[in-house]
Amino acid sequence: MTLAPENGTPRPSGFEGGSDSPEKLLVPVLSAFWDEEKSWTLDVYRRHEGYEGLRKALAMSPDDLIAYVKDSGLRGRGGAGFPTGMKWQFIPQGDGKPHYLVVNADESEPGTCKDIPLLFANPHSLIEGIVIACYAIRSSHAFIYLRGEVVPVLRRLHSAVREAYAAGYLGKNILGSGLDLELTVHAGAGAYICGEETALLDSLEGRRGQPRLRPPFPAVAGLYACPTVVNNVESIASVPAILNRGKEWFRSMGSEKSPGFTLYSLSGHVASPGQYEAPLGITLRQLLDMSGGMRPGHRLKFWTPGGSSTPMFTEEHLDVPLDYEGVGAAGSMLGTKALQCFDETTCVVRAVTRWTEFYAHESCGKCTPCREGTYWLVQLLRDIEAGKGAMADLDKLADIADNINGKSFCALGDGAASPIFSSLKYFRAEYEEHITGRGCPFDPATSTAWADKPAEVNA
Repeated sequence: MTLAPENGTPRPSGFEGGSDSPEKLLVPVLSAFWDEEKSWTLDVYRRHEGYEGLRKALAMSPDDLIAYVKDSGLRGRGGAGFPTGMKWQFIPQGDGKPHYLVVNADESEPGTCKDIPLLFANPHSLIEGIVIACYAIRSSHAFIYLRGEVVPVLRRLHSAVREAYAAGYLGKNILGSGLDLELTVHAGAGAYICGEETALLDSLEGRRGQPRLRPPFPAVAGLYACPTVVNNVESIASVPAILNRGKEWFRSMGSEKSPGFTLYSLSGHVASPGQYEAPLGITLRQLLDMSGGMRPGHRLKFWTPGGSSTPMFTEEHLDVPLDYEGVGAAGSMLGTKALQCFDETTCVVRAVTRWTEFYAHESCGKCTPCREGTYWLVQLLRDIEAGKGAMADLDKLADIADNINGKSFCALGDGAASPIFSSLKYFRAEYEEHITGRGCPFDPATSTAWADKPAEVNA
């Protein structure tokens, strides 16, 4: 693991160890020095070849730089997996309009927890990536849209930006290249919908965060109706290492269509939750083997490969390669690599109900399928969990989810429908047991983190 697990297990060091060592699978890049003292400072970042990728990028032409990132095969780490270089290439040049880069740091989906630790421990990797990206797309103003509740991260990010300005990595004539760049850190107001790129842009402009009708796409008319690139934190933070170490090095990891390294967020009923940085294509079985497995005395029941908005998997999917193609072929999405693992003490109905309550609460209300559909999903699920449901409610759940999926204004509706479909597919019998038994057969207390602690500790 690259950031020490929550139980204090020592941190493996990447490719060191014997050929059978599970740590050999890990590739600490973004998280290589998270455990160093004051890892977030410019001095520590420069000790680890910080801003060397920027120097190499500035020696290239913007078009060559875009082609280089495109050839590396870097794909967006925010969920969709769209090629980063291709997104940059969509920005029209010579149009006489200002161009903008907006970094989506509004991380808030249940289970997703990679960008916030990255910003907290290593913000300069993002800032360096921003400067490189802005040089490529010919932008002179970039924005970081950060979730407003994470005040400690906001303060640390502001501090890193001040350091970058003072050192000449931001501002006028960066490193003597003639590039001018202003970077604005904007704190959002805590709306999940603002993670959708066009809702984020509306929020950044001072309007209510709601998705826009597309086309036009942000690359043509984004922030202030100007060409805009919207990228995820991890996507942009990965660029400096590619420039510094080379695209061949990056492509030596992962698979042909999903090259490189990424952060996997392991959470739930596992022995050592935390951030594990590994090549794309690693499996959950391998991650569990190196992290100590599930909590002692329990077995895996179900898990999410990319957060609560992705169709759930079961124990039979332990060996699915965790890359875009592998997870897609198995019937889910890689998403944000948020690996939430639940053991046999967890009630699937209860878990799906909590997720659906989240989506109903966070729906912006702009479109009817999502606004009304998520509300009725919650009512049905609450009745089933309380033992007041009927068998006909299961088909009704699937029908409502089908009326949301693919028919809502943005992907929030699709995310709300995913756990409904997948839980009914794999655990329909458990839903039926709630109905025939007139209540939930599970004790919620047994699924808590402290359930297996000695009695005197619980006392």
